[in-house]
Formats: sequence, structure tokens, C-alpha cells
Amino acid sequence: MCNKKEVSAIAAQEPRLNDEITVRECRLIDFEGNQMGVYPVAQAQRIADDAGMDLVEIAPNADPPVCRIMDYGKFKYDQAIKAKQARKNQSKIEIKEMKFRPKIDTGDYTTKKKHIMRFLEAGNKVKITIMFRGREMAHPEQGLSILERLADDLKDIAVIENQPKMEGRNMHMLIAPLPASAKKKKDAKREEGKDE
Repeated sequence: MCNKKEVSAIAAQEPRLNDEITVRECRLIDFEGNQMGVYPVAQAQRIADDAGMDLVEIAPNADPPVCRIMDYGKFKYDQAIKAKQARKNQSKIEIKEMKFRPKIDTGDYTTKKKHIMRFLEAGNKVKITIMFRGREMAHPEQGLSILERLADDLKDIAVIENQPKMEGRNMHMLIAPLPASAKKKKDAKREEGKDE
């Protein structure tokens, strides 16, 4: 159930149609977008009815208010399609998480690094967490050395967004993929180095 404030907010977003328009006169715009002049609302409504269209108040704060003759149902449908397309074209950046332990073996480190590289190439940010247990808390430098090694290994494809930080029993670092332009520059430098 909507409360009164939500209902009034929803109503404020929708333009007034046909009989809902309470002003005496309006500046009328026809279906093609041509200005027809200032008309009494009753006459503008008759013109819209004769055309089989709706009279829609598009600028209620103007003096006099601006009304347009249009097929409002089709207009709403087109707006919904445009909004859906805009959402479809948005790039969604997810934050993936990879967890490490301070005493990680070389093989496990390599496997997790490959997963992180795959996440970065897909355009996702990666939160790297080092989990400490028991006496490991006395040696946070071990976790920091893993994060620094990882950042160094991934410097060609990623940039550190949040520096390593200790929070309770965990140490976190956030890395993001390099922007495309920076990636191209690094690739070009690498090619120049091979030619020499």
C-alpha cells in the first residue's frame, strides 16, 4: 500500500491529461510539434478529440501552460522501451572477492591469481582478502607481502583502487581493471621493448 506522500509523488511525475487539465487557456502544440497558438482548454480538448488523440500538459509552470496533442499511450510505451534499452546498454561493474591465507602455497597462489586475472579481463573489480586466524594475527606483514606481490604481478592489467587495510582479522585491498587507454599504452610500450 502506498501512503499519501508516495501517491502524491507518483501523481506529480505524471503529466495531466485531457479532463485533468484545470487551467483556462494553454499554448497548444499539434501532433507534429508545430505551435498552434494560445487556445482555451475546452477548444484545445475538442481539437485533440477530433484528431483521436490526448491533450497532455507538458509544461505546467509556463505562462500560459503548454499542452500538446499526442497519443499518450504510445508515448508512454516508447518511453518504457527507451528506458529498457538504456538499462540494457549500461555496463554493470561487479566486485568479485578472492580470499587468501597468509601461508598460501605457490600453486594455490598461481591458481587464485589466474582467477583474479579472469575477473579483471571481464571488467570486474576484485576485492582481495587475507584472512588471519589465531597466532597469524601477530604477523600482518605476511599478508601485506602477499598483497604487494599480487599487485606487482598484476600491474600490467590492474590498478590498486584501495590500498591494503586491516579490518579486524582480515586485510583487504581493492583492485580495478586498467582503463582501455592505459592498457593500450602499456601494450605499445611492451611492443617497442620487443623490437629493440
